[in-house]
Amino acid sequence: MFLDTVETVKDGVGFSLFGKTHLTWILVFVILAISVPLIYRRLAPKARNIMRITVASLILFDELWKWFFLLLGNRYEHSYLPLHLCSINVFLVALHIFKRPKVVDNFLYAICVPAGIIALLTPSWAALPAGNFMHIHSFTIHMLLALYPLMLTIGGDIKPDVKMAPKCLLLLLCMGVVVLGVNFLCGTNFMFLMRTDDIGFLVLFENIFGAHQWAFPILLPIVLTLMYIPIVITNKLKKSKNKS
Repeated sequence: MFLDTVETVKDGVGFSLFGKTHLTWILVFVILAISVPLIYRRLAPKARNIMRITVASLILFDELWKWFFLLLGNRYEHSYLPLHLCSINVFLVALHIFKRPKVVDNFLYAICVPAGIIALLTPSWAALPAGNFMHIHSFTIHMLLALYPLMLTIGGDIKPDVKMAPKCLLLLLCMGVVVLGVNFLCGTNFMFLMRTDDIGFLVLFENIFGAHQWAFPILLPIVLTLMYIPIVITNKLKKSKNKS
């Protein structure tokens, strides 16, 4: 059962949405999301760099760990190519270790953080039991992907700029076009562009609008607004304080 995936696992062994297992993982994430950035913020520059590389390396190791067990258990399918949004973010974090373009800074903050949190709250791997490698990987990778930009933003190394929001959306659109082409060619569902896969909020949009894809143009502006409002308010307060 450890090497099973959602395609091979038997019915009835998974976890309930917001049940004990799910809530335990969420609690672990909340504790890490509060404590790790606060620790990072207090470190000297050299120690910060070590911690930043360590967290980024854990993300890369987590992804490699998934592939090791997929191949070990002969569970590989086209659907496990790294083309979901969070899988693509793994590559952006890898780039971020060496080079930090402002658009990547903002993408990791404004897109990667909410994507990771939404995945944790609405997991598509609920069919898998707690002792399964994909269960563990799916929770830990999304936690780390949200934690990395949170840590750097609260530490002041990532300085989100609302003016970069259009470039973030353009980058996301370019990713979506490529992924959509792969979905048509391979019959996959990367970025959930083709099907809901029983994700709660996507099913809700499908029931209301007749197509779950409406969730993306409706929710993206809301998510970006929620992510940048604290930044705009903080910047205005700093400017007011400096003037006084």
